[in-house]
Amino acid sequence: MHWLWAIIVGFVLGLIARAILPGKQHQPLWLTVIFGIIGGVLGNAVATWIGVNDTKGIDWIRHLLQLAGAVLIVGLGDMIYMSVRGNKRQMT
Repeated sequence: MHWLWAIIVGFVLGLIARAILPGKQHQPLWLTVIFGIIGGVLGNAVATWIGVNDTKGIDWIRHLLQLAGAVLIVGLGDMIYMSVRGNKRQMT
């Protein structure tokens, strides 16, 4: 069940991150979901590191850190995806 939630949250975080980032992102949707999952895990790790991963009520700081991680990973992932994709087009 944890994997299902990770995929759902990664999908939502990835889509929100794509909406926040300026310009057009070129990676496919499935890669955006994976980047969103990785960003969510990164945000959880930072929240645990600073001690705000489990608070009373809604964990707003943890959720904001997850979103920030998703924006970071989706942005970097798009740059890497385009550099790899661009190199493949030049080779053929």
